[in-house]
Amino acid sequence: MATPFEKLAQSLEQLRRLQNEKGIAVFRASDLSRTHKDRLVANGFLKEVIRGWYISTRPDEHEGNTTSWYMLFWYFASVYMNSRFGKDWCISPEQSLSLHSGNFSVPKQLLVRSPKAQNNVISLLHGTSFFDLKLSLPQENERSEKDGIQVFSIAAGLLACAPDYFANNSTDARTCLSMIKDASDILSLLLERGHSVKAGRLIGAFRNVGNNRIADDILDTMKSAGYDVREDDPFRDKPEYAIGGRDVSPYATRIRLMWHKMRPTVLEYFPSAQGLPIDKNSILKQIDDLYVTDAYHSLSIEGYQVTSDLIERVRSGHWNPEEEKNDKNQKDAMAARGYWQAFQAVKNSISEILNGKNPGEVADMAHGIWYRELFAPSVAAGILKASDLAGYRTSQVYIKGSMHTPFNKDAVRDAMPVLFDLLKEETEACVRAVLGHFIFVYIHPYMDGNGRISRFLMNAMLISGGYSWTIIPTEQRNEYLSALEQASVYQNITDFTKFLVNMVKQG
Repeated sequence: MATPFEKLAQSLEQLRRLQNEKGIAVFRASDLSRTHKDRLVANGFLKEVIRGWYISTRPDEHEGNTTSWYMLFWYFASVYMNSRFGKDWCISPEQSLSLHSGNFSVPKQLLVRSPKAQNNVISLLHGTSFFDLKLSLPQENERSEKDGIQVFSIAAGLLACAPDYFANNSTDARTCLSMIKDASDILSLLLERGHSVKAGRLIGAFRNVGNNRIADDILDTMKSAGYDVREDDPFRDKPEYAIGGRDVSPYATRIRLMWHKMRPTVLEYFPSAQGLPIDKNSILKQIDDLYVTDAYHSLSIEGYQVTSDLIERVRSGHWNPEEEKNDKNQKDAMAARGYWQAFQAVKNSISEILNGKNPGEVADMAHGIWYRELFAPSVAAGILKASDLAGYRTSQVYIKGSMHTPFNKDAVRDAMPVLFDLLKEETEACVRAVLGHFIFVYIHPYMDGNGRISRFLMNAMLISGGYSWTIIPTEQRNEYLSALEQASVYQNITDFTKFLVNMVKQG
């Protein structure tokens, strides 16, 4: 007779059959027998999202943990909506534009339109929901697919979005405007439907971001067709950053827009910099004396994949969802050693900054060294593969408990050079510290260690302005992460700036 562990192993085999190449699964109850389904739910490998629909989860996630759901939200939306509507659906024009701009933050409510919809609110996990709206769809050539989600094209979305979208979501809107290469697609829709008011709004929007050529093309063409067009800027402000270039990555544009939009807030709240200290050796000694091993564990998380090894450990009765004590002790020891080695590398970088080198250039050249030192002991101990030290990540990551989804691996390579260009160009140390830290974790360039490296970056930039090395205490972790979440999801840097100002003053 099969043991309980052998039975669970059999159920895990069925779950693995349903998982995709990323090790995650979204499926209907009918895809598994009731016995397997109930067993996997009881052991924490499955969670019901809505009646009859399940996602794979981590068995070590405590009740209320949002990570698996936020990680799977967009994939679940794609599978669920395709099951209900086939390809006859798309999300709202506003949310379509956000995805086009690289903003994959999980919304509280996803608006989905379809001729087959029933105008229902579908409650999901952790306070999120779908609202299916019985509405017609844009023409097929006005739609596209973005990572499995049916969306309005950028041109159609800019025409169909609410007028206040531009002001309320200025970074997303400006990023999308920067992706329009010429006026052809927009003019085709405007002329076909006689949208003179929308034409005036888009003319103002393009002129706001500095694209007078497209603005003039729309204005002249609409007038030639006999329309009375009145230009109207839908934004409430002018961008601090001049958007230009036809081949610039939207992710690079997004980073620059965020930096220049958030910069005035940092300058408003942060105390003035004192400049580089005279006694450089004393500063390095103070930093050395402040060394502590309180680096936060990584905020990134990978999907929990059912592997052959896991199945065999379950089958043999050796499975324990809690980490083995010996394994945990070894990992903690390697993390502590890696943090120490990285700390020494950061001190070397700060020494270069104190000797007058550009702080952004130093960080650009050194952050890869900090990363390698952080994880070299784990590689040497066989906990990580040597290839893990290669550099920026090659797959998607998710931040534990966050509604923000970091850029995809290709976008990371577009965005990171821009971050370091901004650090090199920035004249104010406090801006380098606050926005350098925030945007580094926003991009999340590595599979692990992003939080620790971003705090190293923050402190190197603080020292460059004569501020003290600043430790973020673990007791204020929730406040710290909440402030980062506000900046990442809602583009509000105020809380994070104030938080760091208080930490610097306490230091």
